[in-house]
Amino acid sequence: MTLRDARIAARIPVRDLAAARAWYSEKLGLEPAEERPGGLRYEFANGEFALFESSGTSSGDHTQMGWEVDDFQATIEELQSRGVSFEEYGITVVEGNYPSKGGRGEHAAWFRDLDGNLFGLGQPIRD
Repeated sequence: MTLRDARIAARIPVRDLAAARAWYSEKLGLEPAEERPGGLRYEFANGEFALFESSGTSSGDHTQMGWEVDDFQATIEELQSRGVSFEEYGITVVEGNYPSKGGRGEHAAWFRDLDGNLFGLGQPIRD
């Protein structure tokens, strides 16, 4: 098996696993597929991520994980209705982003969890 055939699995540090579980449920509508001491694992159609309890923190300087969605506006509205705040660079269009996906750019937005982990949302803009 090569890396191209592998499933993507991100690992996200959090300080308080119970608080993070509640935030991911209330704000993102996500429930863990698996729980273990010190960790929660979330499954998706094309990969997974895990939250792990850590005294360390990520820098939050860059996007740590992102979701490519089919309906960007509906996803933004749903998250906002749940109380998710988007970053100061806002909800924007990144011109020329990922033309290999058949688009001319990407709708993009970023938000943070309780621990300052930075996540992105995107949808290719196709004409």
